[in-house]
Amino acid sequence: MSKYIAVAGKGGVGKTTFTALLLRQMVRREKGTSILAVDADPNANLGEALGLEVTSTISELLEQSKDPKAIPQGMPKNVFIEYKLQQSLVESKDIDLLVMGGPQGAGCYCYPNDILRKHLENIGENYDFVAVDSEAGLEHISRRTIPRIEVMFVISDSSARGIRSAGRVHELIKGLKSAVQTIYLIVTKTSEGSMKSLEEEIQRTGLTVIGDIPLDPLVVEYDLAGKPLFDLPDDAVSVQAVEAILNRAGIFN
Repeated sequence: MSKYIAVAGKGGVGKTTFTALLLRQMVRREKGTSILAVDADPNANLGEALGLEVTSTISELLEQSKDPKAIPQGMPKNVFIEYKLQQSLVESKDIDLLVMGGPQGAGCYCYPNDILRKHLENIGENYDFVAVDSEAGLEHISRRTIPRIEVMFVISDSSARGIRSAGRVHELIKGLKSAVQTIYLIVTKTSEGSMKSLEEEIQRTGLTVIGDIPLDPLVVEYDLAGKPLFDLPDDAVSVQAVEAILNRAGIFN
């Protein structure tokens, strides 16, 4: 049975950076492990961080399904949608990727979303791990498009405002009907003394801190150069911090 891991947090806190480095370490630690990455953030850039080219999103494909002229004559609508969803999968040697895309347009999407839910559940079971870079509003989790979550990482930057935002994400998670088994807080872009100064704010969130990720000049350098974060060297401080978090989380247990 596959294990589902999700990463949540508001924009700009380093959520996608953490997701990319988490996937990097999972690939390097467990050779032969099959991993599906799902970019559920409307501001989708996980593909760039992983060095994968994305040509279509699920949102675009679902939009097409509303146009009867787009469906070949004689092909049932559910078959057309499932075919298009399979086409949207970006396959690579180490990781496969699905990108949800931006908000859907007007009209009812109940039918295609039901198919999407079943498709993701079916395809997810073909992998050892499914890692979801989620949006701050947790839409796909609340709609149960993502069927379950074994481990959720809530990401905040090293500001009091960011920690409060992480606390609100935590409240959202607790209110979801979808089961989330274990929730951790990760603080990013830290410097010496950051965690000590944030202790009281962190306590108010009710979240368990599993680690922090120091501000890494190499991450900034790679972003500016458009280089995949997946290719960061092993001695990068961010990579080492994520490896330590992975050890504490016991994801491979």
